[in-house]
Amino acid sequence: MNIAVVPAKNEQGRIGKALAMLGKSKIDRIIAVVNGSRDNTMREIKSLKMPNVEIIYFKPELGIDIPRAIGAYRAFKDGARSVVFVDGDMIGNIPDHIDKLISAVVDGGVDLAMADCYPENIRGNELAHQLLIFRKLLNVNLGIYRKVGVATPSHGPHAVSRKLLEKADFRDFAVPPVILAFAVKHALTVKTATSLPQNKMGSKSRGFYHAAMIAETIIGDSLEALNYFNGRPRKRIYLSREFQGYNPERRFDILERYLEKN
Repeated sequence: MNIAVVPAKNEQGRIGKALAMLGKSKIDRIIAVVNGSRDNTMREIKSLKMPNVEIIYFKPELGIDIPRAIGAYRAFKDGARSVVFVDGDMIGNIPDHIDKLISAVVDGGVDLAMADCYPENIRGNELAHQLLIFRKLLNVNLGIYRKVGVATPSHGPHAVSRKLLEKADFRDFAVPPVILAFAVKHALTVKTATSLPQNKMGSKSRGFYHAAMIAETIIGDSLEALNYFNGRPRKRIYLSREFQGYNPERRFDILERYLEKN
């Protein structure tokens, strides 16, 4: 079974389109992790009446990537052979890209299939350049840069295998670069399965502050992943600067309780 995990917070007007897009792909089931929504996200999902959609609801905001971890665990318990992660605001015409990720895992033996979201050079975007430096730093040190470039499970849709789900600590899905480092450290197969430029994903534009916070989050996640890979304490510090971004808002406490009870 191919399951999609879709985090959704305040995605009214977009979540329906995102789920309809997934309905055109090889996805068999969808797990929507609705959290902290103050709009009609839940109502919009229910109005679609898609029989293959399951909703996991949390009243509080879970923070970035915690919904991925919860959805991954639920998909694993439900017997998924592949799990694809797609953000709830992603409304681009990308079913073919989703299918390539699934095929890489199910037919190609890939354990972590990612999308190359920067197939062309980025010009004039200093924030993106800074972020890509740290993504490259991680992938060079993992020994996979020549194969996957600056791809990361933090950015764009990606898929994982049953084999990876069986081996991983589900808490690490809440820090996506750590899952990448885990896969390499445990000799699992990592690959970019599709080329999907950022502007083709159809993600919501959320402004500079959010972009800066996301960049700092991913930089910190990449540093944490690098330290994990090298067997060091999982700090998020580079040249005496700590990169936290949205990390403090991640509700690991709620994730822990979910994993214990389910």
